[in-house]
Amino acid sequence: MKIDFSSVDFSSVDFSSVDVSSLETEEEYRQEAKRLLPAALLKVGEAVAENTWEELQKNLAKPGTKVKASTSEKRQFIRETVRNYQRSASNRERQELEDYIIEILRNS
Repeated sequence: MKIDFSSVDFSSVDFSSVDVSSLETEEEYRQEAKRLLPAALLKVGEAVAENTWEELQKNLAKPGTKVKASTSEKRQFIRETVRNYQRSASNRERQELEDYIIEILRNS
C-alpha cells in the first residue's frame, strides 16, 4: 500500500528538537531523520489504522443495517494496527519516510 505522507498529521513529531542550522551534510540530516523515524512511523500507523477502520465500517454496513462498533473496539483496533505497522513497515517504506522527514527538515 502506497502511503501519501503529506496527508499524515506529523504535528506531534518533535521536529523543533532538531537544530536545523547545525545540519550540514546529508549524513547529518539522515541521522536526525533516523532519530525521528519511530515517532513518524507511529503517526503513519495511526493514519493507516484510521483509514482502514473507516473502510471496514463502510464495507461491513449492509443496506438497512447499522454497524455498531464501540469506541473501545476502535481504540484497540487502532492500537494493534499501529503496532503491526511499526513492526512490519518495509525497508522501502522506512526509507521513503526518512526521505520525507529530511525534506521537512530542509524546508523548516
